[in-house]
Amino acid sequence: MLMKVIAVNIATPKTILWGGKEVQTGIYKTPVSYPIMLEKEDVAGDTVTDRKHHGGTDKACYAFAANHYPYWKKRYPELDWNWGMFGENLTIEGLDESVLHIGDTLQIGNATVQVTQPRQPCYKLGVKFGNQGVLKDFITHAYPGIYLRVLQPGTVKTGDPVEILHHDPERFSIREVFSLLYNPIPDHIPQIIAHPLLAESCRKDLNRILSRLT
Repeated sequence: MLMKVIAVNIATPKTILWGGKEVQTGIYKTPVSYPIMLEKEDVAGDTVTDRKHHGGTDKACYAFAANHYPYWKKRYPELDWNWGMFGENLTIEGLDESVLHIGDTLQIGNATVQVTQPRQPCYKLGVKFGNQGVLKDFITHAYPGIYLRVLQPGTVKTGDPVEILHHDPERFSIREVFSLLYNPIPDHIPQIIAHPLLAESCRKDLNRILSRLT
């Protein structure tokens, strides 16, 4: 699988209105022409306003596949499209959630990163798209992108190759984990919950789902 960084994206804070209240968000990311620095808990110079659900060691960086953009552009042709539309820091050509697994280690530019969980969409994506129905579409399409743990901080720029350094032996794909979050199979969940490299927030979500089903 050949992968390459198509765009590096960061955001400045933007205030949106939700539920009658003003909320700040960093989802409005746009491409930049200079390298970005992947740090242990976030991307330098980027905006992370909701530390409960974004940023931190398990979700320091978010990557989304460039190859999924044509599907979304066709579905929402009225939007002003650019890389970073899904709030991703890295837009990557060739990223495939069905062959990337929890715990896989990647080299991107000068940074070494590890796959931790799929992205779970929230209302802020709906606000950006002008349609909360995009959340259902995102779940149905089931190509959610990947959150990354930064093992070795470093810079990443447009055009950098993405190399898989190590495939985790458990082989729980991002698509499989994403599917269990929204179409749970109780017998499969405990194995993933036990994976030591799964993001803690995703582990908690799967535990909640499992307790509801059993």
